[in-house]
Amino acid sequence: MKKVSIVGGGIIGLCSAYYLAKEGYQVVVFDKSDMTDGCSYGNAGMIVPSHIIPMAQPGMIAQGMKWMFDSQSPFYVKPRLSYDLIKWGLQFYKHATPQHVEKSMPALRDLALLSKELFQDLDRENHSFFYEEKGLLMLYKTDKVAEEIQHEGKEAQRLGLEVDFLSKEGVSKLETGTRTDVIGGVHYKSDAHLYPQKFMQFIKEELKRMNVAVHSNTLVKDFRMQNNTISGIITDKGEFATDEVVLASGSWSPEIAKKLDINISILPGKGYSFTLNNRTDKPSIPSILCEGKVAVTPMSTDIRFGGTMEITHTNDLKINQNRLQGIVNSINDFYPDLKIDRPEEKDIWFGFRPCTPSGLPIIARDKKISNLVLATGHAMMGLSLAPATGKIVTEIISNKATSVNTQMFQL
Repeated sequence: MKKVSIVGGGIIGLCSAYYLAKEGYQVVVFDKSDMTDGCSYGNAGMIVPSHIIPMAQPGMIAQGMKWMFDSQSPFYVKPRLSYDLIKWGLQFYKHATPQHVEKSMPALRDLALLSKELFQDLDRENHSFFYEEKGLLMLYKTDKVAEEIQHEGKEAQRLGLEVDFLSKEGVSKLETGTRTDVIGGVHYKSDAHLYPQKFMQFIKEELKRMNVAVHSNTLVKDFRMQNNTISGIITDKGEFATDEVVLASGSWSPEIAKKLDINISILPGKGYSFTLNNRTDKPSIPSILCEGKVAVTPMSTDIRFGGTMEITHTNDLKINQNRLQGIVNSINDFYPDLKIDRPEEKDIWFGFRPCTPSGLPIIARDKKISNLVLATGHAMMGLSLAPATGKIVTEIISNKATSVNTQMFQL
């Protein structure tokens, strides 16, 4: 039985472990943390076939430049003298074209729809993670943003997704949980959501049941190489022999890849979230408040708010109160009856989303190292795309045809 080692115990690593174990592989997961936090836990819990336009798109650079000078804006690049940042910025600029968007959209759609199907299967097995299909509301307050969001909705429609365009009245008819102050919205009926912590709990229990060995608090220090093949994983807890390796370390992937002489251009996009428990007055449908780029997700009796994308580095552990205030202001502007206060620092979660300059994830066998598969760079869509990524990783390792075309997801 082939032994597969997965470096990274976030949602991509754990979903890869799940599908590999189902296929009969002996699976070992390594993670340097205690695996109770990270992007897989504090994210908005959205499954978003609607998100077919990559972050690298025309107009994003000009918009980003404007936002740079607003301390409460939803997108920010932390200025610093860094070769990695300059290289990433130049590649982002190169990808921000209509041609890149056109080629990326069907690839992202197919990956997301595969993931949604797999979530439906998992939900049928175990309904413990509050999976629901209520769609996603893109809400807006200005004509300029309305035009952009409606254009994206028409693109999604063209690619076969089910989309409704709503007036102000249409929104209030659909969103009955609380009052909205908007001029309209776009409802993506293909989207779904779940409770991330509950999903992580479910997947960990499944892995335990399937005898997957999970080594938390274990630092991968190096790799044992033989003829362009990894034969062992060297950790601070000893060395482990292996037949195949999956690199799924999110924002930490570049520093682990460097040990293998591989350059991966990924920068962490810091995001914040906070969760209010046992709220009776709350939106009933997940939404994105478009002007402020704030995600709002009802999760069972709780509600989670998340937002901002600060392109930074993994040692940036400070909570930026201005950016958090921007999130709170957006919520109160869009949902005037909620009257949300800025949460205390101890109740604020933050995490690093792994952002590639193309805006697309990397799911591919490495070109140089014959037994290495890369599964990283999912940015804000790690949860959304995790089951599909796990299934594709398993297909790549099994030398099977992949369920969707992965040409756009090469390094």
